[in-house]
Amino acid sequence: MALLVRLKAVTGLRGKGDRLAKAAFRGLSFYTRVLENCEDEARFDETFRWPVASNIDGNEMLEIQVFSYSKVFTNRLIGTFRMVLQKVVEEGQLEVTDTLIDDNNSAIQTSVSIEIRYQAMDGTVGTWNDGEFLETPNSRLEGEGPLETESLLPGHRQGSAVSSGKSNPSLKPAERNFRRAGKGVFSAMKLGKIRPPKEDPHRKQDEPAILETEDLDQKAMRLGGGLDPDTISLASVTAVTTNVSNKRSKPDIKMEPSAGRPMDYQVSITVIEARQLVGLNMDPVVCVEVGEEKKYTSMKESTNCPYYNEYFVFDFHVPPDVMFDKIIKLSVIHSKNLLRSGTLVGSFKMDVGTVYMQPEHQFYHKWAILSDPEDITAGLKGYLKCDIAVVGKGDNIKTPHKANETDEDDIEGNLLLPDGVPPERQWARFYIKIYRAEGLPRMNTSLMANVKKALIGENKDLVDPYVQVLFAGQKGKTSVQKSSYEPLWNEQVIFTEMFPPLCKRLKVQIRDSDKVNDMAIGTHFIDLRKISNEGDKGFLPTFGPAWVNMYGSTRNYTLMDEHQDLNEGLGEGVSFRARLLLSLAVEILDTSNPEITSSTEVQVEQTTPVADNCTGKMEEFFLFGAFLEATMIDRKIGDKPINFEVTIGNYGNQIDGMAKPSLKKKKEGGDGEQEDSELLQHSSEDDADDDGELVFVSSTQPMKPLITDRNYFHLPYFEKKPCIYIKSWWQDQRRRLYNANIMDKIADKLEEGLNDVQEMIKTEKPHPERRLRGVLEELSSGCFRFVTLTNKDQSLSARTRLDRERLKSCMRELENMGQQAKILRSQVKKNTMRDKLKLVQNFLQKLRFLADEPQHSIPDIFIWMMSNGKRIAYARIPSKDILYSIVDEETGKDCAKVKTVFLRLPGKRGFGPAGWTVQAKMEIYLWLGLTKQRKDFLSGLPCGFEEKKASQGLGLQAFPPISLLYTKKQVFQLRAHMYQARSLFAADSSGLSDPFARVFFITQGQCTEVLNETLCPTWDQLLVFNNVELYGEAHEMRDDPPIIVIEIYDQDTVGKADFMGRTFAKPVVKMSDEDYGPPRFPPQLEYYQIYRGNSTAGDLLAAFELLQIGPAGKSDLPPIDGPTDTEQGPILPVPLGIRPVLSKYRVEILFWGLRDLKRVNLAQVDRPRVDIECAGKGVQSALIQNYKKNPNFSTLVKWFEVDLPENELLHPPLNIRVVDCRAFGRYTLVGSHAVSSLRRFIHRPPDKKSQHWNTAAKLLNGYLALANGGPCYHPPGEIVINMEPEVPIKKMETMVKLEANSDAVVKVDVVKEKEKKKKKKKGGGEEIEEEEPDESMLDWWSKYFASIETMKEQLRQQEAAAAEAEEKEELEIAEEIKLDDSPMKGFKGQAKTKEKVKAPKEDKKKKQQQPPEAPEKKSKQKIDELKVYNKELEMEFDSFEDWLHTFSLFRGKIGDNDDTTMEEERIVGRFKGSMCVYKVPLPDDITKEAGYDPNFGMFQGIPSNDPINVLVRVYIVRATDLHPADINGKADPYIAIKLGKTDIKDKENYISKQLNPIFGKSFDIEATFPMESMLTVAVYDWDLVGSDDLIGETKIDLENRYYSKHRATCGISQTYSTHGYNMWRDPGKPTQILAKLCREGKVDGPHYGPGGRVKVANRVFTGPREMEDENGQKKQTDEHLALAVLRQWEEIPRVGCKLVPEHVETRPLLNPDKPGIEQGRLEMWVDMFPMDMPAPGPAIDISPRKPKRYELRVIVWNTDEVILEDDDFFTGEKSSDIFVRGWLKGQQEDKQDTDVHYHSLTGEGNFNWRYVFPFDYLMAEEKIVISKKESMFSWDETEYKIPARLTLQVWDADHFSADDFLGAIELDLNRFPRGAKTAKQCSMDMVTTEGDLPLVSIFKQKRVKGWWPFVARNENDELELTGKVEAELHLLTAEEAEKSPVGLARNEPDPLEKPNRPDTSFIWFLNPLKSIKYLICTRYKWLIIKIVLALLLLIMVGLFLYSMPGYMVKKLLGA
Repeated sequence: MALLVRLKAVTGLRGKGDRLAKAAFRGLSFYTRVLENCEDEARFDETFRWPVASNIDGNEMLEIQVFSYSKVFTNRLIGTFRMVLQKVVEEGQLEVTDTLIDDNNSAIQTSVSIEIRYQAMDGTVGTWNDGEFLETPNSRLEGEGPLETESLLPGHRQGSAVSSGKSNPSLKPAERNFRRAGKGVFSAMKLGKIRPPKEDPHRKQDEPAILETEDLDQKAMRLGGGLDPDTISLASVTAVTTNVSNKRSKPDIKMEPSAGRPMDYQVSITVIEARQLVGLNMDPVVCVEVGEEKKYTSMKESTNCPYYNEYFVFDFHVPPDVMFDKIIKLSVIHSKNLLRSGTLVGSFKMDVGTVYMQPEHQFYHKWAILSDPEDITAGLKGYLKCDIAVVGKGDNIKTPHKANETDEDDIEGNLLLPDGVPPERQWARFYIKIYRAEGLPRMNTSLMANVKKALIGENKDLVDPYVQVLFAGQKGKTSVQKSSYEPLWNEQVIFTEMFPPLCKRLKVQIRDSDKVNDMAIGTHFIDLRKISNEGDKGFLPTFGPAWVNMYGSTRNYTLMDEHQDLNEGLGEGVSFRARLLLSLAVEILDTSNPEITSSTEVQVEQTTPVADNCTGKMEEFFLFGAFLEATMIDRKIGDKPINFEVTIGNYGNQIDGMAKPSLKKKKEGGDGEQEDSELLQHSSEDDADDDGELVFVSSTQPMKPLITDRNYFHLPYFEKKPCIYIKSWWQDQRRRLYNANIMDKIADKLEEGLNDVQEMIKTEKPHPERRLRGVLEELSSGCFRFVTLTNKDQSLSARTRLDRERLKSCMRELENMGQQAKILRSQVKKNTMRDKLKLVQNFLQKLRFLADEPQHSIPDIFIWMMSNGKRIAYARIPSKDILYSIVDEETGKDCAKVKTVFLRLPGKRGFGPAGWTVQAKMEIYLWLGLTKQRKDFLSGLPCGFEEKKASQGLGLQAFPPISLLYTKKQVFQLRAHMYQARSLFAADSSGLSDPFARVFFITQGQCTEVLNETLCPTWDQLLVFNNVELYGEAHEMRDDPPIIVIEIYDQDTVGKADFMGRTFAKPVVKMSDEDYGPPRFPPQLEYYQIYRGNSTAGDLLAAFELLQIGPAGKSDLPPIDGPTDTEQGPILPVPLGIRPVLSKYRVEILFWGLRDLKRVNLAQVDRPRVDIECAGKGVQSALIQNYKKNPNFSTLVKWFEVDLPENELLHPPLNIRVVDCRAFGRYTLVGSHAVSSLRRFIHRPPDKKSQHWNTAAKLLNGYLALANGGPCYHPPGEIVINMEPEVPIKKMETMVKLEANSDAVVKVDVVKEKEKKKKKKKGGGEEIEEEEPDESMLDWWSKYFASIETMKEQLRQQEAAAAEAEEKEELEIAEEIKLDDSPMKGFKGQAKTKEKVKAPKEDKKKKQQQPPEAPEKKSKQKIDELKVYNKELEMEFDSFEDWLHTFSLFRGKIGDNDDTTMEEERIVGRFKGSMCVYKVPLPDDITKEAGYDPNFGMFQGIPSNDPINVLVRVYIVRATDLHPADINGKADPYIAIKLGKTDIKDKENYISKQLNPIFGKSFDIEATFPMESMLTVAVYDWDLVGSDDLIGETKIDLENRYYSKHRATCGISQTYSTHGYNMWRDPGKPTQILAKLCREGKVDGPHYGPGGRVKVANRVFTGPREMEDENGQKKQTDEHLALAVLRQWEEIPRVGCKLVPEHVETRPLLNPDKPGIEQGRLEMWVDMFPMDMPAPGPAIDISPRKPKRYELRVIVWNTDEVILEDDDFFTGEKSSDIFVRGWLKGQQEDKQDTDVHYHSLTGEGNFNWRYVFPFDYLMAEEKIVISKKESMFSWDETEYKIPARLTLQVWDADHFSADDFLGAIELDLNRFPRGAKTAKQCSMDMVTTEGDLPLVSIFKQKRVKGWWPFVARNENDELELTGKVEAELHLLTAEEAEKSPVGLARNEPDPLEKPNRPDTSFIWFLNPLKSIKYLICTRYKWLIIKIVLALLLLIMVGLFLYSMPGYMVKKLLGA
């Protein structure tokens, strides 16, 4: 569907000049070439083609404009021709000659003649005859115009990477003038926006700016006086990855397939506890299963809420795909023991991938819902609380801080489910229907088959396929179809699984059934996320019926297939294996329905077959390919003839050569092999198809390669280029691929734009935000374009439900994305840039996800290189990339383009270094489309060829060519300016390389010289390639030169050179008729990223130009300085215009010392020296005379001068090399380090004008108040900072810039965290008064736990603030927040104005967000806090490299296999020092400063580096999450500390069987810096036998801390006190420290003034003046003031920096055997005190709190309403023999039972029974501590911490059978419901609804009495009330208990009276009368009374009747 316009000529022109024409239709313009020096006629004779997506309307216009072209000025418009297309639409073809009109619409005498054709909508060719569209190539209708449209996407950039001056043919010279904008190294621009098609009239206003050649002034008016910067793009660094025009597509730089390579993973699971397990009196065990491995927790007896807290680790070394498909299964099993496996209570499944996708790759403290897979109608079976984390290599897991879990677990709110999964998951059935397969390979494994075939000659299909489906850890199989290549199954596999499932992938595998072992034929994964959508307009997973293609190993069968893994789905398949027709549907089960089978076993049953056409109409597809070049062929295969084979599916395959499918006529012919050979020889007549065309020619003729250089060969495809073509038949599902292509193109464009933006940020180009706006503009227009294109998508017959749903959801998503992009575009400002960039990157990921089509259609194309019939290397090209469509956006990105393809080795052979070498580089042209659309299939080839047809007798024209013969040839000279490379790969054992570069272009290769021993070679060399022959039209060469491949090698004296990396480049091209001059020439140096496999390996700085050699030969070329005879001539330097401009710089080096040098060749390093080299100049340090005695340098500062480029980005690296000076003048290299960027060491003199302070003062909530609220006078220039804790408002960080001489008052609040300790009450209710913590009770741990609470609170608030910010982000459309309100402590203080906040008290209430009606009861006493860092201190303070930097020295080569060598192993030592780079004459003001010492240059005021003695005090608090070291899944950790020669092993104090040990120890070590400065703290596992194992260690460089300006020697605490738990630790008081800091920083001060003020520099601080000593006496002191200044030291101008506060740091523990994976974390801190100062006090005591001994006395008085369990043997009445059992949870062994109340008939029981439970309790953690031996074999006792929970159970005693459990209650002693006053008031609500009832704590109340309910679960799993107990709890401390002892049960002392029980509790036959009396009296009392009354009544009536007649007679007779 297209409109074609052929512009023949323009006649009647006046004057002589250069002419240019432009044709425009629907907003898309084409330019002709410039015709130079035309007089009256300009014969353009060019054809333009507009692909159109919707039918042309009769009144649309075509417009042609003719210009006079000018190189310098704007092009002048001569005239315009406009035409309505009505006639064209009717007739389809038209020729017109007409005059032009000028600006005033009057006709002029110039006329234009054109020919127009219109191809109709239906895709057929319309009225054209055959001959016309198979014309000779030269006059093809195809638009030869250089600007053939790449796509109609609005805002599509034509010409993508044009380097700084490279002009772009699509931009005619008028635009070249704008090109000069933004020249720089990386500079390059993309212009040429294209208007969006005007289908939609209201889209005009938001069009992107369009650059066409119009009048400049018009343009200036339109763009507001200049180019719209949004539309100018900067090319990414590698100019090659972007594309200049559209004949070539991008090569892929990364070579090695990453999939399928094994990696290290660690899955760690902590099972904490279970709750609400269903069942009575269970003994639960948890089984943790990951993949095949199982581990069990210990068993807990008779409890429904077991507490385990056990940690399990599983280590794996498998490929990521395999890892993420493994299933994690947690199951709770009841009463498992050695003999029986136990019964499953419930289980939970999830795949590892789901965990890995979580933030931080983990679920922390989440509740898994347990369900029973055997019984899906039942509800949930309980909850299991656990942590699950999955760590890959290099991931570090941030463990949320573990403190006491006080907040009662809200189970529903913390379920173990990923976001977006509803908590109520239902059961669902997954139906996978398997219909049929085709194209299976011949899997003949058994030798017998061959024997049989030889004997009987029977040739059956030798494969017995079946399909296996794996999902969520279950497996289903279809039946086996015996010996069939096209098996039919029509079966469905049914899985029953929870929905949504937590397992993301379903694996479908075709397997070959075999007696020996079944082999996989092919594997396909279905990702459930791609076939469903969870949104509110989403859909359940659905798929097909659709074909899926399977890829795997090559089809020729060998007995041992080395690529079998590929068939299992690991790694990228290298050949088509089979296709399978399947569908998938999901049905949610209604579990209440009684018919449903409750099992989840996999079922397989028959299903109805689908119709043949359900997957689409069969269409004939045509694939054409032309091989334009095959170079860089590996020399190992260079001696045999080589040919290439292309296959699509099984078509074109040499082995099972497929003819047409059976629905066409299938040839009956012999074996496949011979059929092929005939086809290839074109011999027989009937091989030709009906239209006389071969079905396929799929491989090229074998050819002998020629030598390029000593590494590579090339094939002599010079003017003759071989072609292949294949016809194949597939169901027509192109629509799927089209939609994916449109989205891919939008995504590619977005990615390119984002790379641009990042490049601009990296190279500090101006206005990256403008570029981002342009990117968003393109994104939104692309998204809307997608919606309009897909809207037209008629409902095709063969669309599956998934197609329809996906289309709907893609349209929704893209429309939404387009709108968001529009909104974002308006929000992108300089300061919001980074955040928005992140959001846009999310768009990119989403687009890539949407574009991946789950239902396949046409299989991928494979290109194989065969050498002598053996398959060597392959490339795989997705069919969608080369699929043709009439609509441009839908066309694949490589369709009809020349693509550079690198062939690689198949399967495992391609891993590692083998995979990095190029097997061959191909330039290949591919086109795939319907045969009926095929007229354009040659359109994208470089022009200038003749087609060579196969010699067929019929002489029909319609043949595709079998080769192309190029008649046009251009000769060029390539100049490669190789300047330098940096950060290369270390290839030699010295840790350096001897690099040289090989440059390959077409069939030529050249090398630079070898530079020895460097990783940053500056070759400065020009390589000239003469007589480079390129085939095709000249102008195409100019747009689209082939790529240059640069490979870097390391020269070895023996053996061949090692490969070090590769990069690509495109040259700037100059045609012979062009000028060599600006803006394009000479070219700029650019950085190209070097890749080695998938990893980056440095950068190359180079420039490349390709110059056409004209008719006059080389004399026309710009001259080369130096001899041109390049054979053996000297090395040519890079010419002047290209090499960078240099200036003189001085480099000062600070030499401090060397550390940790390892041995060199077994000899110790004794006299090392450091050599510094940069750009050929350098300096040597002084020699260290004796490294052992003193490893520091004697001379500290040296300098050298060097010429460096002005442009900082081009600065060469600086090399640091350490050599050891041995005897007799020998030197040995110890190690080296390359500082790749000097930027951070460049000294920039401060700006005179803006003397702001370093960091602006922090203002409190944005208000400037006067100190203490009153106006008071300050001398000018002072800034007052008030430190008095008046209003406790959270400290906000609002930055305010204050001039250094301004007069302002800053009031800063020391965060008094009074409100921190507020009750965390859930609601109203009564609040228990907490007693004030007594000062003497407080210890260091109180401070620590309070700080952890604060830290958790802050983290929570940060998260809340982040969430809030995100919501706000979505809400605010274009509103700009004017103030940078950083949510410091979580609260967003909108400090809009700088006025005093009214009523701070109210403000405080708001800030705390508490209900206003609950006023604060009383302010808690504040506990001083310290800072808990959940990372290393170094990370917080920039590694303490404020002036002393540490450079690691490397030696040894980097391993080839990425996994094996870590950087760590190559480090041989460290050099400490620094450097400063500045332009030479230094400004005077620095040298004139007071105290300037010229010897130290820029390094003024650094301390001396003489040895110094230091006392190091290491405090170890605790370790968390240690990796288990023993078989039982635990460890026995102890601490080992090493510093210099001191080695402390605290072995005797190991902590038994603990993974979260609390050490609480401090160690003092005396050390001498610099010899002993690396502190190693390790945690070892104690073993009874054998040596102890290292769990993990952490290293701290104490020297950097000691000398740092951040003062990391001893943390500054919050307050100053001389006694108590918060004692000042530093030997120097705050006043002394402050005075010293001021002295060293040359700061004026401190001056203490009256009224609690101190002045430092020009800041005034105020604060409290007095303090209490031990005796409570107040006394005056300046210490608090001084401390206030120290805590605000970063406010001080010039010298201020943050001082390290009192802290605890958390350091990860690493184990060298498991590199990169954290083995636990250690909380600790280090204090250092110089020995020449006064000695510090004793270390503070941080020994773990000892648990306090308590005794809990529980008296069970009575029970009531206990359910009656037994039936009486004789009377049948119900009764129970009640007793009560109790224990403190976790200590079942201490369980205590009351006596039995026999035969209770009412459920009442009387006991008066006392339990006594002694226990040890940790107040701070609210845990009971128990120590016990784990088993009889344990060596020592293990300490457990368990929650304090009292369990009371009521039982029915049986004499012969087991006792029956009736009910239980569990009371958490810290918070349990207060007992009811009477049995009546006691109800089940007390247990179920915790929130409403007042909770009490026994530790506060001490004594509680009341009624509590017993509950149990009934059959339906619901809680029911089973009784009530009246009990009394009394808590005493051990001392109190000793003073008032009591007896157990009813014994002395303090005995309880005997309960008053009814006598029937004695068995009835002992006293039958009594029991009968009791029975009758109680049970039948009323009944008996009723019967007696009734009897009396009866007797009366009887008597009445009896005496009545006599009486009557008496009366009557009157007797």
